[in-house]
Amino acid sequence: MRKELDKVYDPKQVEDRTYQFWLDGHYFHAEVDPEKEPYTIVIPPPNITGQLHMGHALDETLQDILIRWRRMQGRNTLWLPGTDHASIATEAKIVEAMRKEGLTKEQIGREKFLERAWEWKKTYGGRIIEQLKKLGSSCDWDRERFTLDEGCSKAVRKVFVNLYEKGLIYRGERIINWCPHCKTSISEAEVEYEEKDGFFWHINYPIVGTDEMLEIATTRPETLLGDTAVAVHPDDERYRHLIGKKVLLPLVGREIPIVADTYVEMDFGTGVVKITPAHDPNDFEVGLRHDLPVINVFNEDATINENGGSYQGMTREECRKAIVAGLEKGGFLKNVEPYKHNVGGCYRCSTIVEPRVSKQWFVKMEPLAKPAVKAVRTGETKFVPERFDKIYYHWMENIKDWCISRQLWWGHRIPAWYCHDCGELIVSMEDPTECPKCHGRHLDQDPDTLDTWFSSALWPFSTLGWPDETAELKHFYPTNTLVTGYDIIFFWVARMIFSGIEHMGEVPFDTVLIHGLVRDAQGRKMSKSLGNGIDPLVMIDEFGADALRFTLATGNSPGNDMRFSDDKVRASRNFCNKLWNAARFIMMNLSDEADSVELPETVMMEDRWVLSKFNTLAKEVNDNLEKFELGIAVQKLYDFIWDVLCDWYIELCKARLNAGGETSLAAQKVLVYVMSSTLKLLHPFMPFITEEIWQALPHDGESIMVSKFPAYDERLNFAQDEADFEKIMDAIKAIRNRRGEMNVPPSRKAHVSIATTEQAVFEAGKPFFERLASASHVEIGDSFSMEGAVQVITDAARIFIPMGDLIDYEKELARLNREKAAAEKDIAMLSGKLSNENFVSKAPAAVVEAEREKLAKHRERLAKIEESIAALG
Repeated sequence: MRKELDKVYDPKQVEDRTYQFWLDGHYFHAEVDPEKEPYTIVIPPPNITGQLHMGHALDETLQDILIRWRRMQGRNTLWLPGTDHASIATEAKIVEAMRKEGLTKEQIGREKFLERAWEWKKTYGGRIIEQLKKLGSSCDWDRERFTLDEGCSKAVRKVFVNLYEKGLIYRGERIINWCPHCKTSISEAEVEYEEKDGFFWHINYPIVGTDEMLEIATTRPETLLGDTAVAVHPDDERYRHLIGKKVLLPLVGREIPIVADTYVEMDFGTGVVKITPAHDPNDFEVGLRHDLPVINVFNEDATINENGGSYQGMTREECRKAIVAGLEKGGFLKNVEPYKHNVGGCYRCSTIVEPRVSKQWFVKMEPLAKPAVKAVRTGETKFVPERFDKIYYHWMENIKDWCISRQLWWGHRIPAWYCHDCGELIVSMEDPTECPKCHGRHLDQDPDTLDTWFSSALWPFSTLGWPDETAELKHFYPTNTLVTGYDIIFFWVARMIFSGIEHMGEVPFDTVLIHGLVRDAQGRKMSKSLGNGIDPLVMIDEFGADALRFTLATGNSPGNDMRFSDDKVRASRNFCNKLWNAARFIMMNLSDEADSVELPETVMMEDRWVLSKFNTLAKEVNDNLEKFELGIAVQKLYDFIWDVLCDWYIELCKARLNAGGETSLAAQKVLVYVMSSTLKLLHPFMPFITEEIWQALPHDGESIMVSKFPAYDERLNFAQDEADFEKIMDAIKAIRNRRGEMNVPPSRKAHVSIATTEQAVFEAGKPFFERLASASHVEIGDSFSMEGAVQVITDAARIFIPMGDLIDYEKELARLNREKAAAEKDIAMLSGKLSNENFVSKAPAAVVEAEREKLAKHRERLAKIEESIAALG
């Protein structure tokens, strides 16, 4: 017995039930199968602190479309899910919760803190996974991973040890980016720069032993406390005589040298630069070249430390005000000028980052970056759109050593131990119990954890079992498509590429599909401060997951941002309703004999038309998906369903369905075939409604998601029939349009005479003119001479309708004269353009030819209009 569809489509009654049906059927699960070609996507792991936002919704929708399409093609698809432990963000949330209890990390200790962290992960860590399921994500949940799980932790440790033993990981004092709020180092990629209004303070530094002053300009006068030199360019004639002398540091009284260094830009500012090695990366390099002292003047919270003398305890802002006031009072401040400059902030909390010298762990990047750059240049991995490889190259070719240590407790603890007895540093896969050098047992593990991106860089292979040589790793690696936003190309994409090459010997994926941001209806970035964020779960609750997915896919163009609004989702829901109503109409007209998706042996002209249109659609959708043109593919599906299937073919079939017998059964079978096949094409984009309708229609198999994705079928190549039938459709549309212009109601029937050289085609279409063009009678011939008739002209026919059947003579004559004037205007414009020698000689030949073709068509149209006017007498 066939399943019936409710009168109205209600996503709330369908989606959860359908998703459970898929889970029960294990349709998302992939096993190693050497007989099948694999297709693998690893999910960009969302943070366990996260909640589904519109960026996630877009990212997961695009991945799910690709996975469902490849699964239906017969590929052995694995969409591997998981979450990221998000060291800084997660620790911040736990610390904040403890603060409300009056507790600190230090009070409870590391072990108790980690117990709380794991409990927090257990409580909140799976929230976003459940939200992804609401979206319809067909991930293999049996293989869900977590960056801190046992397998990933083993991989992280193996990589650290391997890189350390190769000399690619080292520990040393270097300038790093420090977040005073998160109280940890962060990498260069985690610093977001924003242009802000500031000042250049011009300060006079007295030259020791003279009455001269050396003018420097700085945007950060508070760092003066850590100055250990001033620098000039060795070729600068203004200051060459001062090289080797000393200046007296204002307010501090410390004598510091004047050094020569090519880092200084002679034509920027005063051509003199204060050197603060502890608090500026460029100054740090200058300090190394000149063996300068390094004086750190900031505490971890960016207050002034004991090296700041009387300024100790002040915040950066308080110290700046006090320093400027002291400089002004002492006569050292020459002038202040407004200045816009880029200020770096922590991308998680937006606190202004403090560059500071610190002993940290680093990865040497140059040896790792070179093969990763080559892999993209040679096409082993390609970016879609291709332009994004420029961002990748720029970052990779100017890369600095990566600071990987973080002053946090939640994360992968660095596998390094220090021997208290002899000072030996031990890096090991196993926790050591004694020092291999002195056999002492007083060992302390490094307190720091690794940068979160260190573990997520291994995601494409650590999740498949590496460093063990698993069957999954052999079958599913390298993966195929990485789908992600352009904002993490250097955070994550680049790191996965060099990690895959270094540890697996090949790139981790062949394609990186880059999508843009989802912006609000005004084109603004969604943010808490603007209050313009849109919750995908609210959209799903109101409109359904399919409507949200369809909206995100329709507006998608690789690499480009898209605008989102409730109205767009509402329109997508209306499309769901259109599809649902069409399916219900088909089902209400199915007899028991129409119990399969097989086509009838004999098909009518209109059947061949729709089958040919569908066949072209199947080819183009597959082609578009191969090129990652998901937005184009879904728009073609929309147009076919709305215009071809619903507005035309179903209307064409109504008389046959009512007629009974073989012609009715044939129409039923074609309707089922086209609807069922179209649902398959649409399924990756709108999985829930397509499954529900497909299950109600005659079908083969358990689920639409494991049915065969339609492809071009030469047996359905009815190109001539399609072209012929569209001549009939063009004539019907033209008659409808003319009747509409003349405000003739559909109920008013009219005699239709069609003059054409393709009489056989139009003879076959006679019934359609009667049903769809309000024709009382249709006659077809070579030509007609009819006075007082309305004429409708198409490429294939001239159609005459007696004026008296429609409207009065004067109105029709006025309309034709308006059309004549418009045609004459177009002809004059195009003639003028083509008579312009500059245009003809300079424009591309194809453009000129196109304009000539337009002119010819307008002249032909004018001739027909004049004939029509003449025919009115």
